[in-house]
Amino acid sequence: MEHHLSLILISIVALGVFSQWIAWWLRMPAIVLFLVSGVLAGPVFGVVHPTEDIGEVLSPMVGLAVAVILFEGGLSLRLHEFKEAASGVKRLVSVGAVLSWALYTLAAFYIGQLSMAVSLLFGAILIVTGPTVIIPMLRQAGLNRRTASYLKWEGIINDPIGALLAVLVFQYFVLAGADAADGAQVFVDLGWAILISFVLGGGVALALGWAFNHTWVPEYLKAPLTFAFVLVIYGVASEFFAEAGLLAVTVMGMVMGNLSIAGMAELRRFKEYITILLVSTVFIVLTADLDPNVLLHLDWHAAALVFAVLFVVRPAAIFLATAFTDMNWRDRTLVAWIAPRGIVAAAVAGVFGPRMVEAGYGGAEQLLPLIFAIVFSTVILHGFSIGRVSRWLRLSAEPNGVLIVGASPWSTELARALTNELNIQVLLVDSSWHRLRTARLAGVRVLYGEVLSDQIQQSLELNEISCLLAATSNDAYNALVCSHFVTSLEHDRVFQLPMYAADEDNESKVVARPLRGRPAFHENAQYEELWRKHFQSWQFYKTRLTEGYTREDFRRDCPADAVIIATLYADNTVLFNAAGASPRPEEGDTVIYYAPKKSATERRRARAERAEAVSERAAAAQNAEREAPTPDGPPTTDSDAQADHTANRNSPNSD
Repeated sequence: MEHHLSLILISIVALGVFSQWIAWWLRMPAIVLFLVSGVLAGPVFGVVHPTEDIGEVLSPMVGLAVAVILFEGGLSLRLHEFKEAASGVKRLVSVGAVLSWALYTLAAFYIGQLSMAVSLLFGAILIVTGPTVIIPMLRQAGLNRRTASYLKWEGIINDPIGALLAVLVFQYFVLAGADAADGAQVFVDLGWAILISFVLGGGVALALGWAFNHTWVPEYLKAPLTFAFVLVIYGVASEFFAEAGLLAVTVMGMVMGNLSIAGMAELRRFKEYITILLVSTVFIVLTADLDPNVLLHLDWHAAALVFAVLFVVRPAAIFLATAFTDMNWRDRTLVAWIAPRGIVAAAVAGVFGPRMVEAGYGGAEQLLPLIFAIVFSTVILHGFSIGRVSRWLRLSAEPNGVLIVGASPWSTELARALTNELNIQVLLVDSSWHRLRTARLAGVRVLYGEVLSDQIQQSLELNEISCLLAATSNDAYNALVCSHFVTSLEHDRVFQLPMYAADEDNESKVVARPLRGRPAFHENAQYEELWRKHFQSWQFYKTRLTEGYTREDFRRDCPADAVIIATLYADNTVLFNAAGASPRPEEGDTVIYYAPKKSATERRRARAERAEAVSERAAAAQNAEREAPTPDGPPTTDSDAQADHTANRNSPNSD
């Protein structure tokens, strides 16, 4: 039995993690693969039966996992994001929640033909747009920070609120059948539960922050101790009122996430890794546990209700709640459409649905299948459409920008060339206003301040950054910058200027390799060498590869001592060249390189040689076409070859 259970747990964890990986590889929403994997593993092939295999501990395990997920979500709620979107967020978590509850209840009562008690419970459950679903979607969609903050704050705040409201409705109707005074007591208990959740969650967060900053806890115990307190707070608060633990751990995460705590970066990373594992695992468990026969309770009223929830009620609630706020119509439209439901909604319906049936409320047997139908519909429709809709509304952050840290004459000239000649969005950051002056006058976007400070971190839109270059004169500082941004931009997109070979051979004089960014450009492209080349009048050049001017032609014409800087791909994304790497640009890509300044004679000779090579290639192709039979069309004419020749002469190749 133990061996069988071990295999089941291994299968569930492996399915979840591999689904995340495949989704990243295919660039599709991970939540959709969770859904597919769970359905295939459970109802379709019967490999996993969580309720039978795991038993009574399944429900507590899911509750603890959701608590950890909500705590990590609270950690990600930063006050500076709230200030940027304060008006809209306040409406979404207050007026929006109340309107949603009312409208969902009316739709369930009149369209779904459910009893009023079940309709009220249905509406409370649908307030939940949990972080277990919305966060993976936001990670995949790449929204701008302001728009993403609306969905993130709504999902994380409304998740425990919706669960508490569902508990309130359930207990009120169960107790009201026995004694009206007991029903009124539910509201008193709810008030105490909310108060205790805020005091308990906020108080423990402040105490932990104080203990961490006063070295009462060693570094290696900070993350485990926090994890243990999350579970304890969840359990203690839930003893006062069912599901109050979810609110307590959310408050705890919000408070800790906005304190200046030593080691917070490592704590966030640890919690993020755990959350990724838990989200994928728990969602697969719940979908694998679904009974296909449950969906047989649905009729055309249920289908009409699901349609109304997705296309009428949610948009109406959001547009009414956010009227006369600073949210523009694009943000309101996206938020009105995106409202996926996940673990918490399914778990609450699974607990309360059968008990409402036992209490004799009409339509209670449809509660669970209705919630699962909405979970499936929202995950599939919203998961596949969020990227397309956000791009159509121009709310997605295109990751084609470049962040350069350190303003020097060379890096300023690089930023100017990328900005003015290739129309690449460049942000040059430096703590010296004097060093930024030349770049600012040249039309380059600049940011004055320390790039590792909290204030600058809050102002950066990392979703718009494709790659980073740390280009200061301090190798250790460059490595520090790279190690800070590597978790946000991935290691293959974080670069720093290389160190001298002599230092590289002496490990005691350089920063450890795992802490550095990728060495950029060329092994001899150190800060001092680039500075020297700048004052020797080296310049940046660009060459666009075409059908007539290939990669081999570029390698033949490129000066032997040139430094390949970057490649601008046909999809308008840019990536710096790594030292020792051999770039392989294709047709339509543009290569940026750094080379000695060419005289007018050299430029004319290069253009003539290039035009001659293109002409010879066109002539050879023309002769081949004349020799080959062409039954499907006329032969190529000399005017066609001349047109190709003219087009290649006018292409933005190297001067």
